[in-house]
Amino acid sequence: MQFILPWLQFGLCLFAIGLAGPVLTRSGQAIARLTGMSASWVGLIMLATATSLPELFTGISSVTIADAPNIAMGDALGSCIFNLVMLALLDALSRDTPVWRRIDQGHILTASFGIILISFVGALVLIARSDLNFRIAHVSVYSPLLLVLYGVAMRAAFFYERRPERITPVLDKEEEGSSLKRALVRYILSAAVIGGIGAWLPFVGLEIAQVMGWKTSFVGTLLVAAATSLPELIVTISALRMGSADMAIGNLLGSNLFAILVIALDDIAYTPGSFFAVVSPTHAVTAFAASIMAGLSIVGLLYRPGNRFFGLFGWISLSLLAVYLLSSYVIYLYGH
Repeated sequence: MQFILPWLQFGLCLFAIGLAGPVLTRSGQAIARLTGMSASWVGLIMLATATSLPELFTGISSVTIADAPNIAMGDALGSCIFNLVMLALLDALSRDTPVWRRIDQGHILTASFGIILISFVGALVLIARSDLNFRIAHVSVYSPLLLVLYGVAMRAAFFYERRPERITPVLDKEEEGSSLKRALVRYILSAAVIGGIGAWLPFVGLEIAQVMGWKTSFVGTLLVAAATSLPELIVTISALRMGSADMAIGNLLGSNLFAILVIALDDIAYTPGSFFAVVSPTHAVTAFAASIMAGLSIVGLLYRPGNRFFGLFGWISLSLLAVYLLSSYVIYLYGH
């Protein structure tokens, strides 16, 4: 029973997040339709923020209550590679046309900022044990810079999406007001459910690591990251099935940017010492793998490959899957 209970708790987390995910998708679509915002912008900001709440609550509770910094870092960076490998899943689910030919090239902007932020974190994990680890009290001086870069990325995306050619007409004011209120209420309630479950996940992850004898960096990068990325998975698949591939991609790439914001907040919340210095250096492998995968997605967005192997995956998608599996294996072998 001691062996089964943590897995039952983990399954309950998955079930609750899975129920709330489709509600987010439907409310996000309604908000986009009623306000005239683009699907990409709704995916990047509203859906990505809501579906990333588990990473936020998991990270903060991991470093403040559970004292598991490897869970926090592994969850954030693991979510990045999990979100990017979901692009391969979208390609397989997009049966008629490769997903790379269905989405707007404006996502290149978000993916590029993702490479900058994720690579920065990978470098910080490596230099944190050197003389370059400058701190003010326990907080790395680089964490405020991560916050600034996140703000720059959001500002650039906002002004890009506000270009006249990307704004869609809204409905009449009466219909807009009544329906928008309902959509916002559904959005807030489903986001609250997802965030609450996220606060519970690090403790479940630690219990599973203990009963299975697994390393916490591996559990954070794969198990907890997969759980906290379940909202992205559910919302992304739902958005694709509803014909909004841009909302799906915006959600995934926006969640990666939010994950780096979470890492900066984790560093601020971790008071025992230097957050970047105490985590396993193998997390840099995950960061650089995520950067490679984001680069591959940019290639896919620009090149728009049409050929697919086995009728399911293009070569970009297969490359994403290969990098994900290889980095996960390295974390399993060498993580702390």
